[in-house]
Parts: sequence; C-alpha cells; structure tokens
Amino acid sequence: MIVIGGGPSGLMAAIGAAEKKVKVLLIDKGDKLGRKLAISGGGRCNVTNRLPVDEIIKHIPGNGKFLHSAFSIFSNEDIITFFEQLGVQLKEEDHGRMFPVSNKAQSVVDALLNRLDQLHVEIKTNCPVKTIHFQENHDKSVLLQNGEKLDCRAVVVAVGGKSVPHTGSTGDGYAWAKKAGHSISDLFPTEVPMTSAESFIKEKTLQGLSLRNIELSVLNPKGKPLITHQMDMIFTHFGISGPAVLRCSQFVVKAMKKWNLREVTMNIDAVPDQKEGVLFQELWNTVKSEPKKSIKNILKGFQPERYLLFLFENSSIDPNVQGAVISQEQIKQFTKLCKNFQFNVNGTRPLEKAFVTGGGVSVKEIEPQTMSSKLSPGLYFCGEILDIHGYTGGYNITSALITGRIAGKNAAQFTKG
Repeated sequence: MIVIGGGPSGLMAAIGAAEKKVKVLLIDKGDKLGRKLAISGGGRCNVTNRLPVDEIIKHIPGNGKFLHSAFSIFSNEDIITFFEQLGVQLKEEDHGRMFPVSNKAQSVVDALLNRLDQLHVEIKTNCPVKTIHFQENHDKSVLLQNGEKLDCRAVVVAVGGKSVPHTGSTGDGYAWAKKAGHSISDLFPTEVPMTSAESFIKEKTLQGLSLRNIELSVLNPKGKPLITHQMDMIFTHFGISGPAVLRCSQFVVKAMKKWNLREVTMNIDAVPDQKEGVLFQELWNTVKSEPKKSIKNILKGFQPERYLLFLFENSSIDPNVQGAVISQEQIKQFTKLCKNFQFNVNGTRPLEKAFVTGGGVSVKEIEPQTMSSKLSPGLYFCGEILDIHGYTGGYNITSALITGRIAGKNAAQFTKG
C-alpha cells in the first residue's frame, strides 16, 4: 500500500499501516518529511490538546462532529500515550495544549521517523505524484511526475490543504479526489490575519499594539455577534492579527460570502468582565475624585497608553485636560468605546498565508470509522485535505493524527483483503 504525503497525518498513516504488518511505501514530493510539524506551534509543536473530547470537537468548527467516531477509536489521550511510548515526554500548558518537554518540534518529528525506520517503511522523498489511476477491480496505481508507475491495493492521500505552501501543501490532492468522483467544498483561509482599510490602520496609528484578554466579535449585517472570542490581539500594518483574530477569521470569510459583503464590522470590548453601566460609574467616580490631575494621568494604566489616547481622541477628550473639566457625557462616550469599539475589515490575508485550509474533500463521502472513500474502495483520505478545520491550539494536528492513524490501519486491512 502507498501513503502520499509526509506530514502529520501521512506519517501516522504509514506507522499505523506498518504496525499491521503490510508493506508500506511513503511518498513525499519534498526533500524532508514532517516539515509542517517541525515549524508548528512556533517550532515547539503543539502535539494535541488534553481537553475532554466534546470540548475539542467544539474547537473544530469545521465539521468537528464528523470526528466523534474517530475519537472513540483513537483519542487525544491515545495520541499522548503513543508519543510517550516513542520516548517523547509531553507537558500540559494553558487551555489543555500539550507540548514536548524538550520544547522542540524536531523531537516529535525524529520520534516518528525512527518509528518508520523500525517498521521498515520504504520512503521516497523528492517524488512528486502526477496522478492516481483507479482500476475496475479497485486496484490503484500511482503515477509519479518522472513517469514511474507504482501499483498497489490501497492508497492513503495525506497531502494537506493549500495553507503554508512552502512545506509542500499546494493542493495537489484535490484533483485526484475529483477524479475518484469526490466533491471538494470551496477552499478558504482560516486561522488567518485580517485586513482593513480603516484610516487608523492605513496611518499605522496602532501598529504593533497588543491588547490583552479583550473580547473580539464578528458582527452580522444587523449588528449582532456571529462569534466572540476572548483572547489577545494585535494591530498590524495591514489590519489585525493575534489569537482572537485568527479564531474569528473564518467567520469573516463566511459572512462576506453569505451576505455578499465587501466589509464586515468587528467589535472590540476592551473590558469584557465589566458591564457598561458599572464601568461608567467607576470611571466617573475616579475622574471626579482627582479634579486637578489630567485625565491621561487619572486613567493611566487602565488601558495600554496608545489605546487610551486613541479612545480619548475618538471620544473628543483632550488627554491633558483636568478631571474637573470633563463632562459626564464625555465619560459616557469613552466608556461606550471601551466596550464597543467598532471598525471594518475587508477580508483576510490569502490562503497561502493562513495556518489552516477551510474546505476540502466532503466528509459526507468519507466513512467516519475508517476514513475510506465511499466512492472508491481502497482509497483513504486523512488530515487537512478533508473538509475539517479547527482553531489553533492543537486541534488541527489532533484531527490529522487521529484521521491518519485510522486511515493507515484500515488501508492495511483492505490491502490484506
């Protein structure tokens, strides 16, 4: 049997299959296996997440429910055990994220490569695949770009999506899936920074400024939140980025498509843990208690300095004016902006700049317990080529490792016949 693609799902598939004692060939078009793994989690590799399965599925907004059966066969806890048995000790960080104790993604890659070696998996690198041929008797043959033809019983397609193309995921697998009769749902960037044409972005007023633990919402055309995430964010030279932004990005893409919008309104609540009325009262009392001090000194530290001055300017408050002179109306306006600063984004960075590809091979055509094609026996899909996408935080890699493991084991079973 043949596995195409040497990313997390492909490596897992090859190991899973070889453990079933079948002859496995792993093909990758790059010169190195595990390139995406090696740079994931900022070079530390967020191997999986330790949250309960239901929580993990909530963090996979793109067809996460499809993975229920898969998790019952090979779960996130099984991933942890798997790596520890390979000698990679893991540690838990915030929000259930699991990292190697070494803090080096390469130790995860090396452990997988060593395991492939132990299992005598044949590896061909620098081997781009041209296409897959599907025979009447369900046998397959993989045609390489160099003209070589490789026959097999089963093929696992684990070539990734179209994000982070320098690691080799350039969308090659979609054509092969279509050839087998599969439908591909529209591809779009997820976990991606957003762009904005607002004057304060163009003038770089807030460029480089981070806001901690804010609530960022994507609003629908009626001004109601479609999704809200309470995390950090950063203003950039082209728009906004950071964890809260990445998580909201796919909802911006979907809103633009659904309502045919050129821009989508975002809302920042910089003080998410306080109600507006209570916050106003607190700020008003603070300002009135120090009538001789300038407003910028009275509220020093309430928000990062540049954001504070930005909110003053948008509330028509002179930062140097004394507390005694400030009107109740100005503090009301300032409080409102602290809770509801709204601005427009006009899209996201392109798919090539995204961490994760949205869309892909329709999961309706995939058997959830085996990852086999419902249309072509002996054909298996796993990882990011499937229409499954999660937030960053170990959710996508969990999905890749689980689907890879299950695809490999079942392809081996099919090969044995």
